[in-house]
Amino acid sequence: MNLGLRNKVAIVAASSQGIGKATAESFAAEGCRVAMCARNADALKSAADQISKQHGVEVLAEPFDVTDETAVREFVKAVVDKFGSADICVTNAGGPPAKGFLGASVDDWRKAIDLNLLSTVYFAREVIPHMQRKHWGRIITITSITTKQPVPDLVLSNSVRAGVVGLVKSLANEFGKDGILVNNVGPGFTATDRLKELAKSRSAAQGSSEKEIFEGWAVDSAVKRLGEPREVADTIVWLASERASYITGQTILVDGGAYKGL
Repeated sequence: MNLGLRNKVAIVAASSQGIGKATAESFAAEGCRVAMCARNADALKSAADQISKQHGVEVLAEPFDVTDETAVREFVKAVVDKFGSADICVTNAGGPPAKGFLGASVDDWRKAIDLNLLSTVYFAREVIPHMQRKHWGRIITITSITTKQPVPDLVLSNSVRAGVVGLVKSLANEFGKDGILVNNVGPGFTATDRLKELAKSRSAAQGSSEKEIFEGWAVDSAVKRLGEPREVADTIVWLASERASYITGQTILVDGGAYKGL
């Protein structure tokens, strides 16, 4: 299937590992020019070099923190200066720490908002004008199954990521007339380093082994296994493509059927 993405410019945040890296790889495989960012400079360079070599595409990689508004602005400018456009923007950031409500400080709340909501705001503010000029654009946020089904001890993620969904719906309604589609992808339990950290936290709190925690998550899905980063990435790339040209303002769960609602 021709996705119509060759030579498009795809920005992928937090793309040195996990779902972000898999997403950058999938865009590169479709012939996109890719712009990557992450906090860890060494890991980012390694991922960017691998993707460029493997797929023969141009890759721009810059290390910075997505909670830094100025850094986001300068990065998007660098992308447009190098590639001439910013066609696709995938916002992404590590999740806030696993905590219950009484265990989360006000500072924890502020950090979660900066990390998961405002970082998306920063990217959207910078890329939308470029997309408007071409009357074509895709903004895709990566959140979590928690936007549909809250997860115990993830009160920060449950709350703040729901705000991202509200932003997605608002942007979709406001900028659809400009040819800009805005959607959200919510991964379920996916085999990433983030999930390993969560398993370690759960293990300590519940007295169960990390293996038992992982097995419990797998059994909770309809397909009885954890997801793989590439499975989330493939959904993101499809949403960015011409094959999904009438989909906007939606949250697509990639969770193996773990969500129990209708």
